[in-house]
Amino acid sequence: MEKLTVSVSPHFSGRRTTQNIMLDVIIALIPALIASVIIFGWRSLLITSVCVSACLLSEFLFQKVCKRESTLYDLSAVVTGIILAFNLPVTIPVWQAVIGSVTAIIVVKQLFGGIGRNFANPAATSRIIMLIAFSDTMTAWYFPQNSVDALSGATPLVADLQNTASISYLTLLLGNHGGCLGETCAIALILGGIYLLVRKVISWHIPAAFIGTVAIMSFLCGKDILLQILSGGLLLGAFFMATDYSTSPSTKSGKIIFGIGCGLVTVLIRFWGNLPEGVSYSILLMNILTPYISKLTRNKPLTGRAKS
Repeated sequence: MEKLTVSVSPHFSGRRTTQNIMLDVIIALIPALIASVIIFGWRSLLITSVCVSACLLSEFLFQKVCKRESTLYDLSAVVTGIILAFNLPVTIPVWQAVIGSVTAIIVVKQLFGGIGRNFANPAATSRIIMLIAFSDTMTAWYFPQNSVDALSGATPLVADLQNTASISYLTLLLGNHGGCLGETCAIALILGGIYLLVRKVISWHIPAAFIGTVAIMSFLCGKDILLQILSGGLLLGAFFMATDYSTSPSTKSGKIIFGIGCGLVTVLIRFWGNLPEGVSYSILLMNILTPYISKLTRNKPLTGRAKS
């Protein structure tokens, strides 16, 4: 009798491996990384390097202590480190970035069994924990007005809520404004998202449902649609965080429901909550609901109904 091998998701029948997929994600994130260096300076590269290094070291040490097989080769820790860094302000203290990285890898990922078994996106969850623990430094927005000074300033979403300033769509596209170091340049994130779609690393369902829901709700609520789409972490979340294989539904209808849920929660927090941004919270909430969405939308056998 042949031995049955059981492994965690993602499951692919082709030549694609987890390492190949993660390498494509890293490539897709490079335009946003380059943009962050141009916009915020070389410290953005330092923060990204620290997060990646801390994620790799955390994964290596945890697996060593627990006597597990090393999975550093799959590059998932590198992706987590980059995405987490993109969710941090460029002025974040290095030691806080390290704590966030350790939290993402050990608490959110490894304690639940490693890649494919974590119930929530590590970067999104870690960002929320850091917002609670380090609220002052996590909301200290700085951006360069010129080559000499780095001045404090509100993000476009905060400015819109307070009606303190208007911002051009070109500025939103280029990213020359306050915000987390990897989420401000919309053009770079869109290019990365298109790359992932062309390479078939992700499907259109979650990003389209997520962004589309925010656009529709913004229209119904009388908000500036393009400002809501191009500001904050929406594009970063829709293309790179909500599409995580382990924490999102596998069926097409499930992905659409998941994306709509993310969009609705994001809008609820942005328009009526106490926070100007709700992308990370929406992704975490929908991650928790993913098993129920998957059960609701799973494919049924041709011969009858699926068993519970």
